Amino acid sequence: MWRASVLTIFPEMFPGPLGVSLAGRALNAGLWSLEAIDIRAHALDRHGTVDDTPAGGGPGMVMKADVLAKALDSIPADPRPRLLMSARGAPLTQARVAALAKGDGAVILCGRFEGVDERLIAARGLEEVSIGDFVLSGGETAALTLLDACVRLIPGVMGKEASGVEESFSDGLLEYPQYTRPAVFEGVPIPEILTSGDHGKVAKWRLSEAERLTKERRPDLWAAYLARKKP
Repeated sequence: MWRASVLTIFPEMFPGPLGVSLAGRALNAGLWSLEAIDIRAHALDRHGTVDDTPAGGGPGMVMKADVLAKALDSIPADPRPRLLMSARGAPLTQARVAALAKGDGAVILCGRFEGVDERLIAARGLEEVSIGDFVLSGGETAALTLLDACVRLIPGVMGKEASGVEESFSDGLLEYPQYTRPAVFEGVPIPEILTSGDHGKVAKWRLSEAERLTKERRPDLWAAYLARKKP
């Protein structure tokens, strides 16, 4: 079973949206498990203090290394990677998601305030992960995003395995446009090639459209795609 352990000061945020739809059904079916660990339960004082003022001065508060270490150490040692959701982390990619989904699960620390004491990150070997170049109020919503991306790739979660293959980023391209009935919507028909029954032509059209969209919208992905295609 794929196991997720999330350390947070807001355990009530989990499973949240992961408790419904594909992830929720898979959770209820025992295809994966989710444990939300309350960091405040590991505080070293009766007030449940998890943060303190930043050394050297400055605004905000910093999450305390000793409290976080105690919370992390409450999880028995296992081979799961230990992640810290962080705006300065390595960008989360579909390749990283796929690698995580093939493993045993993940331990995810959700930061808050101005961040986490650097000594804790080094001492516990945390891998910093970012879901984008923007700042959130905390790591919880980022953790939910990462978990959703991983869980849907666990075998048995998606009804059709191919649906996980022909998606944006799976082959380095954005996904091609999708259509369904009605055949004509507000005067615009479904592209004729998609109703031709010629699967070879459909495949070529989809690749061409995926390449077009990637070139137009994501020059970075397009450049990487062209580099991979070079002999």
